[in-house]
Amino acid sequence: MRVAIHTLGTRGDVQPYLALALGLKAAGHEVLIAAPSQFEAFIASRGIAFAHLPGEFLALMETPEAKAAMSGSGGFAAGFKLIKHFKPIGRKELTLEWAAAKAFQPELIIYHPKAIAAPHIAEKLGCPAVLASPLPGFTPTRAFASPLVPFRSLGPLNRLTHSLMAGSGEAIFRRMVAEWRAAELGLKTRPTRPLKPAATLYGYSQYVMPVPSDWPDSVAVTGYWFLDDDKNWTPDPRLSSFLGSGEAPVYVGFGSMPGLDPVEMTSMIIEALARAGRRGVLATGGGAIGGPAPAADHVHVIEGAPHDKLFPLMSACVHHGGAGTTAASLRAGKPTVICPFFGDQPFWGRRVAELGAGPPPIDRRRLSAQTLAEAIALATGDAAIRRQATALGTRIDAEDGVGRSIDFLERRQLLASPLTNLKPVMPS
Repeated sequence: MRVAIHTLGTRGDVQPYLALALGLKAAGHEVLIAAPSQFEAFIASRGIAFAHLPGEFLALMETPEAKAAMSGSGGFAAGFKLIKHFKPIGRKELTLEWAAAKAFQPELIIYHPKAIAAPHIAEKLGCPAVLASPLPGFTPTRAFASPLVPFRSLGPLNRLTHSLMAGSGEAIFRRMVAEWRAAELGLKTRPTRPLKPAATLYGYSQYVMPVPSDWPDSVAVTGYWFLDDDKNWTPDPRLSSFLGSGEAPVYVGFGSMPGLDPVEMTSMIIEALARAGRRGVLATGGGAIGGPAPAADHVHVIEGAPHDKLFPLMSACVHHGGAGTTAASLRAGKPTVICPFFGDQPFWGRRVAELGAGPPPIDRRRLSAQTLAEAIALATGDAAIRRQATALGTRIDAEDGVGRSIDFLERRQLLASPLTNLKPVMPS
């Protein structure tokens, strides 16, 4: 079958879908990924066909307005100001998603929630569309509030939070999508009925967030989609020497989190590690950590490294709580300290603490050398946290998220099995 995967966002919004694409290709399917232009080499070098989506989205994330919105320093006004910048990019995204689909003619479309054109394209082509997300939040449930709201639970309002947050993008871009449907797809401006996905895949572990009892059987929590294809990576000589010169260090990395002074952040981390009596590996990739090389024997600075190879060498992991980084540190069985900034990061921080695999998350407004030192000391020194992290990592590592996703789609007859020649069917 020809399977198109549409995704939009940062590397964390692309890498899991590449893992899924490689699994589909290994199962005998022809796969295309439509993603931001910046990821062409990352995807194409692994033998997956690539289609360009707007690269301006990632460039926008580096603007002062975007950083203010994401950091919260600009309040709601900063977020609203971003909409006017997103809309021209969004219109281009719609056009490029449709161009990719017209050229590829998929029989199944798997799409990230940000790829807003995909359900409409599936309607036009008459093929099934499957929503795929690395976090819950697109299937209403009473069990917990949407990961995108700052509350663990709002009781009877939980279902409403999912519906509101999942529908916010559609509401913002409704007029633009309506015009595009008519002008480029030749469809009515509004679908005759809501465009519900034929199925939904959630690429995280049931051991991290249990499956709600009120979800339908068209929804699957499959386990994480890990990209484990960098088999040849080994620590460079300097990192190898540092690792061998003392106890296992603590990993600290905040990616490209906004609103941070890299020099000040680096200094604070070095002090926190010293207070906790721990060595550390600091990752500068993304720019949140940086500045002149620190003159401190207890830290070693790297630009980056594959998490699946680096994290098992650590004693604990400190990071911002992105879905992919959280998955990697939990899979490695390491106590995890999350310092969330925005989006779904507070959600993952709460879950890690609730699971006993790390201390309570540190809100960025409380982040200091002292609070970070206390969290590191607890994560590395508490035997119960270490045991729970190890046990959780064993369970996560045993899951085959990609394989389970493919099996689920085959059982739903949305993906043809090479052995049975099943045909895809549209949702009823």
